[in-house]
Amino acid sequence: MDNQLKTRKTPEPAFRDLTREESETLLARNHVGRIAFSFHDSVDIRPIHYVFDDGWLYGRTSPGDKLVMLRHNQWMAFEVDEVKGPLDWKSVVVRGTFYLLRNEGSVHDVRLYEKGLAAVRTLAPDALTDRDQLGFRTEVFGISIDSITGRSCSTKVKT
Repeated sequence: MDNQLKTRKTPEPAFRDLTREESETLLARNHVGRIAFSFHDSVDIRPIHYVFDDGWLYGRTSPGDKLVMLRHNQWMAFEVDEVKGPLDWKSVVVRGTFYLLRNEGSVHDVRLYEKGLAAVRTLAPDALTDRDQLGFRTEVFGISIDSITGRSCSTKVKT
């Protein structure tokens, strides 16, 4: 019996950085993450739905204190995790700039709003229509990604 214990293969955690491609793939296959932002001496983190598209995160939210804080300090962090267990997970952190998108202003502003709304509608086709189940989420936003970092942990068997 003691021989069996000595030769039993045990899991060993292996940590590594994700490549940019792996990080973007993780962002693309998920649609709920957490946005972290600060204002004065207050830091907050909130779950949000999002869509990753061409170097941007798009989503929509309802008016409130989160938007007030982000108007004053638009730099934020965003995190998405895939967790299968304590030693089996992947995590991506995005740092970037939060923009409230409007269907008015310059041609660039309107195009960015339309792109953001189209991205949101890949998740919620009725968004901002008469059939919208979340009609209170009237604010479309975009997060311009400045940097992406990803880490993972998995268990390997010792040989």
